[in-house]
This record gives sequence, structure tokens and C-alpha cells, in this order.
Amino acid sequence: MPAFQENGAFIGEARYNQLLRMQRPPMSAQEFEDSVRRGLTVEKLRAALTDWLSVADNELEQEYRRRNDKVKLAVVSFTADSFRPQVSASDADVATYFEAHKADFKIPEKRKIRYLLIDIDGIRAKTVVPPADVERTYNNSIEQYTTPEQVRASHILLKTEGKDDAAVKAKAEEVLKQAKAGADFAELAKKNSEDEQSAKNGGDLDYFGRGRMVPEFDQAVFAMQPNQTSDLVKTQYGYHIIKLVDKKVATTKPLAEVRQQITDQLGYERAQAQAADLAQKLEKQISRPGDLDSVAKANKLAVQESGFFARDEPILGLGPAPEATNKAFEMKPGEVSGALRASRGFVIETLVSKQDPYVPKLDEVKERVRDEVIKQKARDASKQKAAEIAAKLKAAPDFEKAAKAAGLEAKTTELISRDSPIPDLGVAPAVEEAAFKMPVGGVSEAIATDNGTAVIKVIEKKEVTPDEWKTAKERFREELLSDRRNRFFGSYMMKAKKGMKIDVNRETLQRVIG
Repeated sequence: MPAFQENGAFIGEARYNQLLRMQRPPMSAQEFEDSVRRGLTVEKLRAALTDWLSVADNELEQEYRRRNDKVKLAVVSFTADSFRPQVSASDADVATYFEAHKADFKIPEKRKIRYLLIDIDGIRAKTVVPPADVERTYNNSIEQYTTPEQVRASHILLKTEGKDDAAVKAKAEEVLKQAKAGADFAELAKKNSEDEQSAKNGGDLDYFGRGRMVPEFDQAVFAMQPNQTSDLVKTQYGYHIIKLVDKKVATTKPLAEVRQQITDQLGYERAQAQAADLAQKLEKQISRPGDLDSVAKANKLAVQESGFFARDEPILGLGPAPEATNKAFEMKPGEVSGALRASRGFVIETLVSKQDPYVPKLDEVKERVRDEVIKQKARDASKQKAAEIAAKLKAAPDFEKAAKAAGLEAKTTELISRDSPIPDLGVAPAVEEAAFKMPVGGVSEAIATDNGTAVIKVIEKKEVTPDEWKTAKERFREELLSDRRNRFFGSYMMKAKKGMKIDVNRETLQRVIG
């Protein structure tokens, strides 16, 4: 695996184990390798279930264009929040709204548990890490604290793909001559480089280490000195002119600088291991709700009660704890769980009681309802104001000036694709739908969004060209197929878990997945 390789070679057992111990939670090599094996098994099962999926060419192109066509807009937004101070909600308004929307305020099923927490931080506070252990860890994983040699360079790239190599080389030599003569390298890059990402930054590639670039580029740049400009460097992409900006030698942090970091790391690992061992021991001693108190007392731990919580709410004293929450909603009153993972450590819990879902009385949710009424009135006010202004903006010869004359600001976006955030509105599907249907220069009516209302003008459109589509087609086919296979597999497994009693016949499974 790339994460455990350096220059194509395995990083070694000591560093491998060190990296695994740094995970949260820490993992042993056996645990990690078992998880990799399980992952491979899942991938084989996924392939067996989803390899039949395909996507038609016309559907593929339509989706690619949907994702990659772009539009530039001038946006005048009327956020609902800006109208909140102008509206109010009387008790009569609140009561009327509640009667019409009772289902929106339904209180979901809730559960209450008692639990024993084995707190990793509490154990960590009592854990002493000997200095000798810190020093041994540092020496065994010195590479982790070493920053390899790095350089900062700028480059100018002239691409050769689909072009006459000799002509590109001749142009590159002309640019090189200017660079060697002392011309501003950043300006040359902005004007000539075909690496669009770096060209807009004057060719700057920032700092990078060995192996980050293609071999020819790598070899050239690491042989240079600061402020030196290379001769032409040919790679698979074309001809490069490189200027070395800075060079940093490899450095190793001294033990004094990382001692506390290593101490904390070892302390956490040991506390984690102690907590896991204690949880395993205690879960064997707890079979009835009453055992929680006696076992907690014997081990100087405390039993806590949560109060009622819904599936999407944190547990009092635990915070977000998915395993504990899921188990609470599976158990019957009086049942006891095994040891469950939580962000703070391990939990053993018993279900105390459950509260069925119900529609509350207005008094229980009155302020929530009032807030919804105010939100709705603010949205309505934003729509009304936007509709008034939209007529003026559509009739005006200059959208931006007309907006300014009305005391508003027309904010201009970059070229954006669908699902991109829009100033003041965030992601706004209704605005996107209108924008991509409108011609350049067109001005919309008032468009309602979740956060208010907007009026837009289309400044520019950039659609996918036939050449772009031809280049991207097969790569995008794999991307789209992968996405669909993942969604199909996830949906299949979810339905299987809900609707079937699953018995794993390992012999049959092995035949299916090989």
C-alpha cells in the first residue's frame, strides 16, 4: 500500500507499527490486516453484485455536460434573514400555523439509558510514560520526525500533445532565451505557460519533495541552485522551463521538540489499551441492570443516567456516540449491552425506558412554531421585494447600475458549475435551473430559494466542447459507473439488513467471490 512505502519500498516493521499506533483509535498490525482482508472481501462481493451495471452514451454525455457546463452570473439577493426584523408573529399566527403543520413538530421516539463509562481521558491522567519509552519510540521512528529535502520552483510549460514537437520546441527556446536574459519569469509564465493552474500564479509550484514530479522534472529541479533557470526539460507533457526559487535541506526535529507529542501519543495508546481490557473484563461481570452499580462501585466508576434522547441527538454525558445510540434503540427495557465504543471510551448500558413518538401540545413547541412563522413571513417579504425590483432590473440597460440605484449590490460569480455556492444564497438549485436555461444577457424573474429570493443576469456561458467530451468520455464513464455501483451496493445492503435475517454461508460466499 502506498501509505506504507517510501520510494517504492516497504517502510519497515518498526515504522509500520508506529503509524498504526498513531491511528485514532490505535490499531495493531493484526487488526489492520484483518480490516484490509474484510475490505477485500467486501470489494469482491460488490463486484459480483454490480459488474452488470452500465450507462448509455447519451446519458453519459448528458450527465457530463450537467456537471461541467459553466455559467457566470450577476446576482442580486434578498436574503430572508435581512427581512426578519421587519416581521412578527402574533399568538394567533402561531396557533394557526401549528394547526396546519402539526406533523412538522412531531416529537420522535426517545430512549433513556443508564450507563457505565470507562473514560480513556480519566485513565490517561493516571498513566505515567517513562522517559526511556519516549526516547526508544523516537529512535525507532526517526523518519517520522524528519522533513526531507524540499524545493520551491516556478515553471513554464508548453504542451506537445497533438502538436508539432519541433514547433513547440522552437517557441519554448524563444521563451527560454527571454528568461535567461532576465525577463520577469512570473510574467513570462502568465503569458506563455499552458499549465493553467500554476500560470495564474506566475508559474509557482510551491514547495515539494522528491518524487512529486515526473522523473525528468524531478531530476532537473533537484540539481539546480536557487535563482537558477534551467535549460529546456522535456517530459511526457511537453517542454518545461524551470526556475528554482528556494531549496530547503532535510531536517530532523530534535527529541526535545517532540517529546511531549510522543509522551501524549504513548499515553493515549496505553490508556486506550487499558480501557479496552477493562471494558472486556467488566462486560463479563454485567448481565443484569443491577450489576452496573455493584461493578461500578467495585471499580471506582460511576453509573450515569442520560435523560431522554432521540436517534439524532447526543447522549447526556457522552455526546455523539453512534454505537450507544443504535444499541439503545435496539434493546428492550431491562436488557444490558456489551462494551460499546464511544468517543470518550467504552460504554456498558441498560435501557431504562422509552418514550413513543407524539404530536406535542402547542405550549411545548410554541417558540419553535413562532420561529417558523417568522421565517415564512421573512421569505414572503423577500419574494415581494424581489418581484418589485426584478421588473426594474429587466427593463434597465445596465443591470449592475440599476441594482446600485435601488440601494442593492449585484455580486458577480466566477464561472460556476451546478451545485456551486452562490453569494449570500449558498447552493440554490432553483437559481441554477434558471441560469442554465437563460441566454447570455438574460435577466430572470424573482427566483425563490431556501434562504430568500434572487434576481440574476447571465453574463457568460462556457459549455463543454466536442474535443473536451471526446477526451473525458471513457474516464468519466468509469467515474459514473463507480458512483452508481457504490450507490446500488449501499442500497442493496441496507435493504438486505432491514428485510432479511442474514446467515453467512462462508463456503458459498467463497465460491461467489473467489
